[in-house]
Amino acid sequence: MRLNDCHNFHDFRLLAKRRLPRPIFDYIDGGADDEVTLRRNSAAFGAVDLVPNILRGVAQVDLSTTVMGQRIELPVYLSPTALQRLFHHQGERATAAAAENFGTMCGVSSLGTVSMAELAQKHRTPQVYQFYFHRDRALNSAMMQAAKDCGIKVMMLTVDSITGGNRERDLRTGFSIPFRLTKGGMAQFALKPAWGINYVRSEKFSLPQLDQHIDMKGDSLTIGRYFTEMLDPSMDWDDVARMVAEWGGPFCLKGVMSVEDARRAADIGCAGIVLSNHGGRQLDGSRTGFDQLEEIVQAVGDRIDVMIDGGVQRGTHVLKALALGAKAVGLGRAYLFPLAAAGQPGIERMLSRMRDEIIRDMQLMGCASLSELRPEMIRKRASLP
Repeated sequence: MRLNDCHNFHDFRLLAKRRLPRPIFDYIDGGADDEVTLRRNSAAFGAVDLVPNILRGVAQVDLSTTVMGQRIELPVYLSPTALQRLFHHQGERATAAAAENFGTMCGVSSLGTVSMAELAQKHRTPQVYQFYFHRDRALNSAMMQAAKDCGIKVMMLTVDSITGGNRERDLRTGFSIPFRLTKGGMAQFALKPAWGINYVRSEKFSLPQLDQHIDMKGDSLTIGRYFTEMLDPSMDWDDVARMVAEWGGPFCLKGVMSVEDARRAADIGCAGIVLSNHGGRQLDGSRTGFDQLEEIVQAVGDRIDVMIDGGVQRGTHVLKALALGAKAVGLGRAYLFPLAAAGQPGIERMLSRMRDEIIRDMQLMGCASLSELRPEMIRKRASLP
């Protein structure tokens, strides 16, 4: 199977599975506990139908939008994700370059493997810096200041990960950073020598957003211990309000799921929220962002930009979210599998396919611009007995 044979999410996933050692593939692919929420994320989009209009004159379709003050040419963006140079040696460099070429936004993670300063200097595309709330308040301030010094305009605080989820696939393979694999996990690396050659020949693996603040080298601190020991489960709304004021620009909360929390985010001055269950990797059994979207938009959509992520695999998924009021839709696995499969060309092929799908689906819906998508174009399907 080659990149040119990839036409959808499942094709990219299959190619990534063939190229990645199993522990790394499972890290991307897996969820928490029984992976119920992981499966629901995509299934939720199939529970509603689209009601198209006809004869609307849709020869030209405009996909541009503005989210949190950032103009983008597509209504999808590349969500911040960790450890990208494990998946492909280009890592975040491929992600940022692809986002720029398609005029959309990308996120840079605190657990990213390329410096946000390097990416901000090289690329004009809007960037969001995603970070976690640490027990050390001075560290939080230092990380925000570092992002500001790079010229990054939007801060994104992840609020659904005050502790790590129970990801049993990783427990079985022993996946961790630094690597502490089980015997079975190590054997899987031997079966994919091309990945290992690229990993060894590339620059030494690092976490530049954290390296200057936390000793992540050697055996001193694993990613798992980072979540359990460095992050602060006592974080509350007063803490976040202070950070919003300290940042002084667009501030976004990623992981909001309830109307009450959406209202509080708007009250403290957040510019945006992402309805997210962390790709089904945290609290298994939680609702999906898409299922919560309509009621949250009705409650706060006139005060704050509402986005969703989780399970988005098709252009029709994007249209359904936009019709219910989402300003933009975040992609995670949808670009990580293409990254793992082929680096920057993989992501660009995915974005090209996604753009083509959205344009075609917009035309079939009778919509020439995103603002023409409306809630009445969505119908919930009656449950079968």
